[in-house]
Amino acid sequence: MEPKVMIEMKTDLRILIVTNDSTVFNSPGIDSAFNMFGGRATEVKNLTARLDTAVASDGKKLCDVSYGVITTRYGFVPGNYVIDRYDRVMSNREEYEYIDNAKNFVEQVSYLCRPFDKVIFCIPKDMFSMFLEADQIWNGKLIAITSKDFEEECAKRDWIFLERRGSRVGSGNADKIEEIIRAMYDEKHRS
Repeated sequence: MEPKVMIEMKTDLRILIVTNDSTVFNSPGIDSAFNMFGGRATEVKNLTARLDTAVASDGKKLCDVSYGVITTRYGFVPGNYVIDRYDRVMSNREEYEYIDNAKNFVEQVSYLCRPFDKVIFCIPKDMFSMFLEADQIWNGKLIAITSKDFEEECAKRDWIFLERRGSRVGSGNADKIEEIIRAMYDEKHRS
């Protein structure tokens, strides 16, 4: 007789959260990209944990969450990849473009967005504008926490716009994002 094994059903709702590196390093040497950065990146990690542990109204896991960081040294890195600390962090459009020319993160992240139901961008204004210019992320795919300057461009692409006010996420935006994900789950599982 075979033993009965309980397997938790995974959700079919997949979310990707993308942020950029921080000048605050949590580790003195090698660590996962998720653990490496503190400072304002902490808000994004808290959002990731919140969504990853959320339970839907039917008692199932709300969504599977992936997390990635656009880094100065390595380009885009999934959160579970191990990286080493580095000295300088990019901080302006010129530096973002320089790193993108070397690491091609705009094209890579844009391509990686495809299998996800929603992608949440928590990145600086000038970096976000590079994704707009590349125009490689599908319509309806993105939740963009960004400058009010991009509200119209987001609307044109059927992206959800949430205004960034100082921090990378903000508690009001985190609440709104969870509401959006819950509505997506309910829509997908409506009988």
